[in-house]
Amino acid sequence: MESLAAATFSPSRLAAHPAPPAAAAAGRSRAVAARGRRRSSSGLRCSSASATPVINGSAAAKAEEEDRRRFFEAAARGTGKGNLVPVWECIVSDHLTPVLAYRCLVPEDDMDTPSFLFESVEQGLEGTTNVGRYSMVGAHPVMEVVAKENKVTIMDHEKAEVTEKIMDDPMQVPRSIMEGWHPQEIDQLPEAFSGGWVGFFSYDTVRYVEKKKIPFSGAPHDDRNLPDVHLGLYDDVLVFDNVEKKVYVIHWVSVDRHASTEEAYKDGRSRLKRLLSKVHNANVPKLSPGFVKLHTRQFGTPLNKSTMTSDEYKGAVMQAKEHILAGNIFQIVLSQRFERRTYATPFEVYRALRIVNPSPYMAYVQARGCILVASSPEILTKVEKGKVINRPLAGTTRRGKTEHEDKLQEEQLLSDQKQCAEHIMLVDLGRNDVGKVCIPFVYSTF
Repeated sequence: MESLAAATFSPSRLAAHPAPPAAAAAGRSRAVAARGRRRSSSGLRCSSASATPVINGSAAAKAEEEDRRRFFEAAARGTGKGNLVPVWECIVSDHLTPVLAYRCLVPEDDMDTPSFLFESVEQGLEGTTNVGRYSMVGAHPVMEVVAKENKVTIMDHEKAEVTEKIMDDPMQVPRSIMEGWHPQEIDQLPEAFSGGWVGFFSYDTVRYVEKKKIPFSGAPHDDRNLPDVHLGLYDDVLVFDNVEKKVYVIHWVSVDRHASTEEAYKDGRSRLKRLLSKVHNANVPKLSPGFVKLHTRQFGTPLNKSTMTSDEYKGAVMQAKEHILAGNIFQIVLSQRFERRTYATPFEVYRALRIVNPSPYMAYVQARGCILVASSPEILTKVEKGKVINRPLAGTTRRGKTEHEDKLQEEQLLSDQKQCAEHIMLVDLGRNDVGKVCIPFVYSTF
């Protein structure tokens, strides 16, 4: 099982480290930290989805000069190594969807390129659904960090370098890479993830934290040989504003890697133009029809199995109960993996899942050796503006459609001893975990 994660460039907001492992059992999520502040759209210049905005004569020159001035002012606010400044265009999204945009960046036959698509849908009152305001798409990270137990591989695609290390805690690698970085906040960008680390942490990453109690040497047999950690550093991101029907096409420029600010600006605009060209009308690929009812008939040798038999699972339950009675453990999550062969591709599965099971946290992530498809109702943990938020769903229930129904739901929940006990346990675990990474005593429950 894996936990999805996303983190902005800002080291102070690095959410790519999952919540301490006790909380990691709660489920998979993406922790998206805000980048920038949101202004009225009246100050934004939007164009059609073309590589060159349709602006003529002096207006084009004026717009170009404004972009240049804005870039130079942001670059001047940061000095030295790690000065990151975004260049972007805001385009109209009336013909472009996040799913189609993903296909513009990653061809249908490419299931290896590290990439991601994040979407969100929440259930409203009386069965209505509310589409989340922002969707994010990215592909081709400039750097990757892959860890398998204590072996870490760092792939710098900009420098065409591969570095391998042996480390006690590979989860510190992203933080060390970002040390000293100074991403400039831009008011005109939306309050959404717009660049940084995206990837996954397996449940075995708990062994980096609890090295003595549960070392890798005591881990179950690894029959898939997947990484324990895979993170990609994305400096190109598309952010869809689903309310205003706009797409922010963003590229982050590392100013100090260039001889001058002028050179950095020109290189950034050139890269942004290439990114824009991929979603240009003329280059948008035809999206194959999606099917809610996928053809999942099996082929070859029938395969519809679990990693545990029914008797083995029952035996594990009995063992867990014995450990609980002996006081050895107070929480355990028994899990098993099901496998099935199918003609459906992972992206087809995602497209169907987003229809039949719309959720607040939907994700399609291509990583090294695997593809993750997720549709989760809850976050694992969230880091935003210096605050860490852990919000377990267990022991909660939906809100009522009326104040009377709301009160009934509350009374039923409070009278359910199991739900109350489970919620208290998870809140206590979350408080303990959050306390390990926060300022002592500066945390609260709500």
